[in-house]
Amino acid sequence: MTHTPTLLVTGAGGHLGRLVVEELVAAGAKVIATTRDTARLADLAAKGVDVRHADFDAPETLTAAFAGADRLLLVSTDALDVPGRRLAQHRAAVAAAVAAGVKHIVYLSAPAPYPTPEPSLIGDHFWTEQAVVASGADFTLLRDHIYTDYLVFGLPHAIETGTLYTATGTGGRSYVLRDDCARTAAAVLARATGKSILDVTGPAAVTQNEIAALASKISGRKVEHVAIPAEALKQGLAAAGLPPAMVEGLVAFDVAAAEGFHAITTSVVKDWTGREPGTVRAFLEANAAALKGA
Repeated sequence: MTHTPTLLVTGAGGHLGRLVVEELVAAGAKVIATTRDTARLADLAAKGVDVRHADFDAPETLTAAFAGADRLLLVSTDALDVPGRRLAQHRAAVAAAVAAGVKHIVYLSAPAPYPTPEPSLIGDHFWTEQAVVASGADFTLLRDHIYTDYLVFGLPHAIETGTLYTATGTGGRSYVLRDDCARTAAAVLARATGKSILDVTGPAAVTQNEIAALASKISGRKVEHVAIPAEALKQGLAAAGLPPAMVEGLVAFDVAAAEGFHAITTSVVKDWTGREPGTVRAFLEANAAALKGA
């Protein structure tokens, strides 16, 4: 008799986690969804999903929350308020997965993670990957590139002012839709074997000059990309009131893009979902009203 694996998704109350669970449910999978607020997933529970409470700040509760799972998707948390907190959460989750007998761990990481002297957004991803690799379980590290969806947050201001400031220089980014990442994660969680690292990217690397040109065309207002030093970007973001951890993360991502680390493109989305990844142009055109502030 063939064993049907039980698939567990952490952070299922978040945007991407919920999308992954919905994909798995549609495919008829046996799913456990963990979250801090189970009430938010009542609709999924009604569809047969085993919704469980999980608190990553209380490691002693996680083994029970993960019990019975064969394969687990660890969605990186948003705990950036206290340096080191997010990494501690991730390490606790990996340890609990091992204790619960999980055979395959899928981790949602970021492009080109590296260790940093102090706790950081990108450093957390690096050390979490190390914990997953050292766990002894099979694994897939999904290095999701920058979500195309995030463009609707920064571009309206650039359109309003006529200037898009970044520290990316002429470096491109292989923006990828959150929906494409969710479909890929669901497929990988269900089917991946062995040990692998996959860059999840859009179809092409797009520079900020090209983003500005697209924003100009779609909005009907001239938008110019102005490349600035990383330190200037850091000061500007801090002056805008962003939390220090977020400032450091955004600046580090711009620097990585300037150095070429975000320009890699792969066929991972199509390989795992059977669909071509969505383009930046199509996304911006579909969200023209939001870009114009309507």
